[in-house]
Amino acid sequence: MVHVWERLLTRPKLRLSLLLLAFLLSLVVSPGDTRTRSVNPSTEETVETYNKYYNYVDLTMRLQYLVEKYPHLANLSSVGESVEGRQLWVIRITKDPSRDTPGRPKFKYVGNMHGDETVSRQVLVYLVEYLLAAYGEESRITELVDTTDIYIMPSMNPDGFEKSKEGDCDGQNGGRNNALNMDLNRSFPDQYDEKVLNPVNIPEVVAVMRWIKEKKFVLSANLHGGTVVASYPFDDSAIHQRQGHYSSAEDDVLFRYLALVYSKNHNVMKTGEPNCPESLTEKFKDGITNGAQWYDVPGGMQDYNYLYGNCLEITMELSCCKYPPSSELQQEWDLNRESLLAYIAQVHIGVRGFVKEPINGTALANVSIVVASIRHNLTTGEYGEYYRLLLPGTYNITAVAPGFTPMTVNSVQVVEGKATELNFTLAPVVTKAAGSITVTENSMPSSNDSNISTTTTTTSSDSTKTRLVPSKGGNSSPAVPEHQPLQPQYFRHHNYADVELFLRKYSSEFPSITHLYKIGRSVEGRELYVMAISDNPTVHEHGEPEFKYIANMHGNEVVSRELMLNLIEYLCSNYGTDPEVTQLVNSTRIHIMPSMNPDGYEVAIEGDEQGYSGRNNSNNFDLNRNFPDQFVTITEPRQPETIAVINWLKSIPFILSANLHGGSLVVNYPYDDDKKGTSEYNPSPDDKVFQQISRAYSQENPLMHNGHPCETLYPNEYFEDGITNGAHWYNVPGGMQDWNYLNTNCFEVTIELGCVKYPMARELPKHWEQNRRSLLEFIHQVHIGVKGTVSDLTDGTGIPNATINVRGIDHNISSARTGDFWRLLSPGTYSITASADGYKSVRTYATVSKGGAEVVDFRLTRIHSKGQSPKGPKPTQNPSEKKFKSLIKELSLGQGLEELVRSTATDNSFRYRGYKELSGFLRALTLNFPKITSLQSLGQSVEFRTIWALEISNKPGQTEPSEPKIRFEAGIHGNAAVGPELLLEFAAFLCINYGKNPAISRLINETRIVIVPSINPDGREQAIEKLCNSTQGLTNAHNKDLDTDFFGNASQRVVEAQPESRAMMDMILDKSYTLSVALDGGSLVATYPYDKPVQSVENEGTLKYLASVYANNHPKMHLGDTGCSNNGQMGNIPDGVMRAAERQSHMGSMKDFSMDFGHCPEITVYSGCCLFPPAEQLATLWAENKKPLLSMLVEVHKGVRGVVRDKSGKPIVGAIIVLNGGVRVFTTEGGYFHALLAPGSHNIEAVADGYQQQRKEVVVSSYEAATSLIIEFDMDNNIFGLPREFVVASAAASMTALVVTACIIWCVCAAKSNRQKDGFHRLRQHRDDYDDEIRLTSMGSKKSLLAHEFQDESESEEDTLYANKI
Repeated sequence: MVHVWERLLTRPKLRLSLLLLAFLLSLVVSPGDTRTRSVNPSTEETVETYNKYYNYVDLTMRLQYLVEKYPHLANLSSVGESVEGRQLWVIRITKDPSRDTPGRPKFKYVGNMHGDETVSRQVLVYLVEYLLAAYGEESRITELVDTTDIYIMPSMNPDGFEKSKEGDCDGQNGGRNNALNMDLNRSFPDQYDEKVLNPVNIPEVVAVMRWIKEKKFVLSANLHGGTVVASYPFDDSAIHQRQGHYSSAEDDVLFRYLALVYSKNHNVMKTGEPNCPESLTEKFKDGITNGAQWYDVPGGMQDYNYLYGNCLEITMELSCCKYPPSSELQQEWDLNRESLLAYIAQVHIGVRGFVKEPINGTALANVSIVVASIRHNLTTGEYGEYYRLLLPGTYNITAVAPGFTPMTVNSVQVVEGKATELNFTLAPVVTKAAGSITVTENSMPSSNDSNISTTTTTTSSDSTKTRLVPSKGGNSSPAVPEHQPLQPQYFRHHNYADVELFLRKYSSEFPSITHLYKIGRSVEGRELYVMAISDNPTVHEHGEPEFKYIANMHGNEVVSRELMLNLIEYLCSNYGTDPEVTQLVNSTRIHIMPSMNPDGYEVAIEGDEQGYSGRNNSNNFDLNRNFPDQFVTITEPRQPETIAVINWLKSIPFILSANLHGGSLVVNYPYDDDKKGTSEYNPSPDDKVFQQISRAYSQENPLMHNGHPCETLYPNEYFEDGITNGAHWYNVPGGMQDWNYLNTNCFEVTIELGCVKYPMARELPKHWEQNRRSLLEFIHQVHIGVKGTVSDLTDGTGIPNATINVRGIDHNISSARTGDFWRLLSPGTYSITASADGYKSVRTYATVSKGGAEVVDFRLTRIHSKGQSPKGPKPTQNPSEKKFKSLIKELSLGQGLEELVRSTATDNSFRYRGYKELSGFLRALTLNFPKITSLQSLGQSVEFRTIWALEISNKPGQTEPSEPKIRFEAGIHGNAAVGPELLLEFAAFLCINYGKNPAISRLINETRIVIVPSINPDGREQAIEKLCNSTQGLTNAHNKDLDTDFFGNASQRVVEAQPESRAMMDMILDKSYTLSVALDGGSLVATYPYDKPVQSVENEGTLKYLASVYANNHPKMHLGDTGCSNNGQMGNIPDGVMRAAERQSHMGSMKDFSMDFGHCPEITVYSGCCLFPPAEQLATLWAENKKPLLSMLVEVHKGVRGVVRDKSGKPIVGAIIVLNGGVRVFTTEGGYFHALLAPGSHNIEAVADGYQQQRKEVVVSSYEAATSLIIEFDMDNNIFGLPREFVVASAAASMTALVVTACIIWCVCAAKSNRQKDGFHRLRQHRDDYDDEIRLTSMGSKKSLLAHEFQDESESEEDTLYANKI
């Protein structure tokens, strides 16, 4: 049936009249449309209103406008026409959309398949606008567009949309089907239904099918309406039961996951209760459903994508109302935006890669990619690329192509998030007759073909050899000889010196997969060597288990010693050619100790069958009786070999181990002893697991598995299946295997490898052959059980030392430093709990199978102290911020920064640049990178040379107080010429890698970087190349050492500051810098404040830590040996870090000024012993300082940061942040602050006038981004140090008393006035008698008034003196 459809796809459809109609429509604007439009979109901006539906003309013009506005990101095409001749528009969004770029998976959204289900049509337009507008502004969107080929079809049924009516929630007005009344989502070829529809009636389906076949999409979604749920395949079943029949696809678990990604990001969908009026009782668990279980849909598009298109597709129902009022569009966009973006990101999970042939690397298209146990294959694209979506786990993956030998890679680890890269190189089949490489005529069908059966031979839990074998009657391909691994060629006994040379030889020959190290020394001083073998052998990789073999613990049991050397040779020689070895080395860190008792070996005698000579160490102690024991107190002194091994086991999170002995042939598992000291079975809590891993070894050794290993020596000894419980065999107190199990995460067994302890050398090949498969199979056992990560739910940080408990097994294990864990378990279903201090425990169930480890991740929620709850607002963290924090952690842990350095190599031609060339170089940077650079003059030198400052940021010249600001300076001493060149190269390096390297781009986007390459350009012009100790050029043109010219107080300054110093001081006083790094020369050390002699330094721990970050990332500086014989600065400086005053104490340094007046820590790095080395050395100096300079860019994002505001949300500028009771920083614009702190706990106090003081305690990590705080101030309730209520009450009482006193005074005065009036009244009654007296009295009154009027108002000298005192 599919072939019929493919023929129909090529049928031409000419509709001239409809094409003409479409052309005319594109030129017409609907009269009722008030939105601004122009035929030429580039001339007038179109603003999205989110309150109107776009009809066909609107949609066409909107898409055309967007493509013209963003031509570098989008193009518009039509995949076909509808019945009525409307174009089926598809907008493609990716970087450089005009061409296909290998390595970008193709993704699609299809909307409006049912014409009356309209929300999807609008939401997809909004998505297009969002992706284009946010590109370059939001790093998440930028990365998504850069790495994904996104296709969006807003309407698959434009004819139906034109018939539909706004407000029709139930589809009563038509429009669901196309113009010929065909339901497009019932018209695709169906796996259970052979009906064939007339393509003329469904041109939309025909066009989309052709599009799907052509593009090889990886992931897709079909957007509908009518309820709120995500539906996944299959949509129907063979029985076509109307409802309730779950029809699962081969990728059912993956489909459920994908549906959940959309659902959990949709606030309505995730509830599972859409509450649609027509179906109020309808519920969907977690907001998802299997399509057929919901209701049977034959001929659906999502099943067609999966079965015939390489593409996984699910169907999303977005709204209860099919055609809701346009006023609801904004709400629908808000509900779906995050879901739409999160779903696109899933195209990057699983496994991806390329398939090519080995001769000239030609890409192979249409190669089948087969995942064992998942009967659904896909094929490679035009460039040999493939993308196979998979959930985290372990998979065996095969590439199959006609004429080529199939290639299988076993145990491919898929982790959460980024896809695992897996490339295949397929060898052509060689025909014996011609003796040449040919491509056979017959094709090699995929494993879905009925003529092919998949034969799987399991040789280990995590390594499966898969061969595609034609069934009887099928065409057979030429037989290809099975790969045979290389075997060790030479067998002999190796003494200590021989072993040492052997290990050094293989370490030097295979440096990419080997790491030779020592864990201690024996009694006689021999090194205890360990060889680590892995694809990254020097470090523990998150998620990769650690395995070990320890041999020759008893010095005279030597077979193990030689087998370990054979194993090292075997693994190294076959890596990259043998699939099993390659897989083991890539997925496991294997540690091999050939001899734990090298002293004992040296006195042992070849041919010794059962003797004791050399068994013990040089102190005559049995090392396998020397470990602490759970039942017996070991009184013998702990031996140096034992101590070394104990410390080693505590330093690495080993999971599985074997202690290799001789004298019998059996695998012995814990416990080794019991309380009674008798020989009886004493099982450990993990007895079942120990039996399983013991049998894994013995089954590959037929003689051991037989159970009668040493019949001539021990005729009565029998071990069923070749294994035994240790205590049941005989009691061994103080054994190493029990100590491993009880004190670490490691499960260890003891393996007896042969009946004779020290056989003759001629017997060694036989022992290798007997044990080769067993040794490999036992390593595979480290991959059984469960594994995963315990992390913080809030920020995703791994939680170390979390406890993993399996119910019913009384033995816990703990997580490693980054939260990863492995718990060996036998097949079965288990209840597993993860717990950690300060977190709520989480329990889950896991089913363990034989096929490898089950991935179980735990995300724990923080809890708070009893009786307390978190106060104040919590900083929000958007996905972009979370991703940046992950970047900081990634660059701070393991090899993250080293990998960044390796991946960002740039071409450079080093030379010294004079002032003119330096200025030209800086200007060239701004011309070539105008979007991220800004050049400004800080001032001029004495001789009028400009002191340049280059800013590198995504918004140069703009104030961004929320971002940390870092300053790099050089050339304060003109004769130290290396620093300026390093900073110029650093600036070029950052600019060139911006937009190319995601890590560099993100660091620049999140940081304001200011580079001052030459503070003293006049001095630099006077300095002379190749003079290592010359002081010529050290000072400026006024002969002033500028690093003694920085004084903040006028009282300290004797003369006016030099112009260079003044320029830098003005810059430093900006007070917006978080960190400063100054480069100097003449030594090899990093110094921290102060240069002036002070008794103690506040915050010295942090300052020293910052200097040590630079030194530790420098290949030589951290060693502490300055080695500067040329200037007498010999001597060892611990860690290459010192306080500046200890090196050369002086006043007026720039470093001290930055600390005291700029409130910014500054470290000075002396990059080399020679002040002005030959230019040929610059490349080496750059290589040494590139990583340290980058480490400072990472470090500036650590510590603590936040914002200070009041209760109303108003930011408080100028608030003081006191660190640990000493150092102060100040909030800047927006209330932001950022302070760098050494790892550990710190007390933070925030103080601002008029507000209550706030205190917080923060924990700073050496690898985490800055702890974020929001500090909200309450108004200060204290007045004059007294409670506000008391002061107010006192003031009220005082005012009351004043009022009462005033009233009393007024009353008294009023009474006196009344008495005077009464006296005058009586005098008037006797006017005649007193007339003269009254007249005199009146005249006296006038005189008094007159005299008062002309009184001298000037103050007396005494009055003036009193006033002045006041």
